[in-house]
Amino acid sequence: MACAAQAADDTLRVGSKRFTESYILAELLAQTAAPHTASPPVVRQGLGNTAIVYEALRSGAIDMYAEYTGTIAQEILKGQPADTREAMNASLAPLGLGVAIPLGFNDGYALAVRAADADKLGLRTLSDLAKHPTLKLGLSNEFIGRADGWKGLAQRYGFTQVPNGLDHGLAYDALAAKQIDVIDIYTTDAKIEQLGLRVLEDDKKYFPRYDAVVLYKLDLPTRLPQAWAAMKTLEGKVDEHAMIAMNARAELQSVPFDTIARDFLASTGKDAKTQAQAQPQEARRGFMAKLFGPDLWKLARQHLLLVAVSVGIAILIGVPIAILVFPHVRLRAVVLGLASLMQTVPSLALLAVLISMLGAIGALPALIALTLYSLLPIMRNTVTGLTEVPQGLRLAGTALGMTPPQSLRLVLLPLALPTLLAGVRTATAIAIGTATIAAFIGAGGFGERIVTGLALNDRELLIAGALPAAALALISEGVFELIEFLMRRGRKAASS
Repeated sequence: MACAAQAADDTLRVGSKRFTESYILAELLAQTAAPHTASPPVVRQGLGNTAIVYEALRSGAIDMYAEYTGTIAQEILKGQPADTREAMNASLAPLGLGVAIPLGFNDGYALAVRAADADKLGLRTLSDLAKHPTLKLGLSNEFIGRADGWKGLAQRYGFTQVPNGLDHGLAYDALAAKQIDVIDIYTTDAKIEQLGLRVLEDDKKYFPRYDAVVLYKLDLPTRLPQAWAAMKTLEGKVDEHAMIAMNARAELQSVPFDTIARDFLASTGKDAKTQAQAQPQEARRGFMAKLFGPDLWKLARQHLLLVAVSVGIAILIGVPIAILVFPHVRLRAVVLGLASLMQTVPSLALLAVLISMLGAIGALPALIALTLYSLLPIMRNTVTGLTEVPQGLRLAGTALGMTPPQSLRLVLLPLALPTLLAGVRTATAIAIGTATIAAFIGAGGFGERIVTGLALNDRELLIAGALPAAALALISEGVFELIEFLMRRGRKAASS
């Protein structure tokens, strides 16, 4: 156990949010540190929005991630002194956290419109936008809810529009399709230039600077001093041109994040334009290459393990509870009601709560969440199956001198088994679909492709994640159909 603890202590764990730039910066940090660590760094990609990644850092599930000064000031410190990096560190120190390694670029929030609309309506600034309340806004859900996001911006400029919440990656497509007129963007997004968008000037200076920095656990420099010293060499090395070029390679050419980071590190020391020109213009990977990529079997194994373990635990918990509450009508209603209530809790909200409670990300909170979601169909079908056993057969068991446990084991459960199995079948289907959400907290599975596809707005990668999950669901349906067929044959043979 001591050796395992030491090995875990020597491992650098880097997290990222769920957008292109954060994926790339996580790889950049990990690859810079890798030659100076005893074991390869663990990169936990696409963990979610600020709240989830910050909770993972605070709980110790990760050691560091790339963050932005404006986000730290507004979302994490929430009004505490944060005018300078020194003030931030003073406020973060009681939390066991610190800010270091300014990477060299500012990636601010802004609003953007189609260039044709900007020319037609005379839109140059956010104040100009406020004069056109009929324009439709599609903003990322995080931006709508942030302290430095939509609410304060609307108050500063007098906006009266009610924005629609959209995933950041999907908003570009919606804007290009003219379903919405205005979106929030990161100023280093590659698609600004590709789609010919007009970024509106923040003429009332609402948005703070969002300089890219590293938010880290304070024990990291002493725990891994050589890796920390290596990562400090990145200070000031990534300017806005370089970041836009790297984002473009990911979003427009589908180049893997680790390849982008490796190429950047190999070209460090050249200016941004030289770096951009030096990168080969790779052909986009085709759909079949994404579908049958080298990660297919790893993701399939992770997805199948999440489903099998969670449903198995749900059976071990749900069936005995259903048997215990079955004779008690009121208690049964309460227990099934609680299980039904659990189904209404949004999966991402439940995962965020579990991360906070457990102080961990990855498989453990995902398994707990999937188990909780699997309980209802298993418990309800167990109760239903027991209820449907004819009264005459119950009395026959009693007449034969069976004790209640014997009657349950030899009469009730065998007759209720088909209905119970249908509940397990439903729970398995639910778990296969819900397990894709586990990728948001680093638990793996086919959701990794879906999460990355959302971040890159890559439909092919989304489908390459959804199709194997759907195939797994079809295979599970076939397995249960076979089991039911064998059970029917067994019953016919027994009756003849």
